[in-house]
Amino acid sequence: MANTTMLNATEIAGSVGLILAILVEVGTLLGNGALLIVVLRTPGLQDALYLVHLCVVDLLAAASIMPLGLLAAPPPGLGRVRLGPAPCRAVRFLSAALLPACTLGVAALGLARYRLIVHPLRPGARPPPGLVLTAVWAAAGLLGALALLGPPPAPPPAPPRCSVLVGGLGPFRPLWALLAFALPALLLLGAYGGIFLVARRAALRPPRPARGSRLRSDSLDSRLSFLPPLRPRLPGGKAALAPALAVGQFAACWLPYGCACLAPAARAAEAEAAVTWVAYSAFAAHPFLYGLLQRPVRLALGRLTRRALPRPLRTCTPQAWHPRALLQRLQGRPKGPTLGPSEAPVQDSEVAGRRSPSMPGAT
Repeated sequence: MANTTMLNATEIAGSVGLILAILVEVGTLLGNGALLIVVLRTPGLQDALYLVHLCVVDLLAAASIMPLGLLAAPPPGLGRVRLGPAPCRAVRFLSAALLPACTLGVAALGLARYRLIVHPLRPGARPPPGLVLTAVWAAAGLLGALALLGPPPAPPPAPPRCSVLVGGLGPFRPLWALLAFALPALLLLGAYGGIFLVARRAALRPPRPARGSRLRSDSLDSRLSFLPPLRPRLPGGKAALAPALAVGQFAACWLPYGCACLAPAARAAEAEAAVTWVAYSAFAAHPFLYGLLQRPVRLALGRLTRRALPRPLRTCTPQAWHPRALLQRLQGRPKGPTLGPSEAPVQDSEVAGRRSPSMPGAT
């Protein structure tokens, strides 16, 4: 009875994990695809090349390592498909290369926004995005090559352990974790911390009085307007929302995976499926965090959506069907207040009287 209960609980947990993994996969494809279309169709967006790079990396991960994670996850994971030695090495290389490409790309995007906000009038201080992304892919390729130096996959009776967490990197796992997660985390924390400090300093600065502004009166209402609010808030709190979300999402998604890389292989194998898919959820969160939270991207998305949707038919106003307005449209008269039958003679007589006061009324 107890074994049956444990088996049912394991099957239920596997089914729930499979549903959540499919939702992450679908969200990654749809979100990154929509953001990529918006960025490509909208010229003049800041950090457009970094956003395109991030979308491409997420889509590559959604097309390669995420489906393999669904099919070939170790028990008690999501799938039961066994990979051969060559596909297993390919999965190791793709995982060890795409994950650092994503984290380093996020850090490069944060640094680019920091330089754009802190030094907006010094374009020479910003390196070209092509050079930065070339360095990112070079580092990702070197980190992926470390996976090829690890131990070979296990023979058929034992699980192959194709992931980076368990046996994929061998003795290079701590080095890979430091370069793939610790370094981007420090860069991202420094970039968004600098953005928050600049925004808070600007919020604490008192506003300059405008020219020609009137002096306040010495009334009771004027004095009460100088009193602080009942609920004081931290200056720059609104500006801290985007940095807090970016750093919090990076830590929530990638910190468990980095800690599992530093743990022993036996401990990492127990939580491999859960930790891996928590890290993969970052691919689905990037379009909302770095796309929809940015006002230019939202405006561009709204404009493209209005163009794509069919326009509603123009309807006539209720005034257009009024009998007097309809008669004017049929006769081609200009729009204006129409005179009643009793108003016209009075007006004509008044005009005639003004022109010739001595002329008789019959004339």
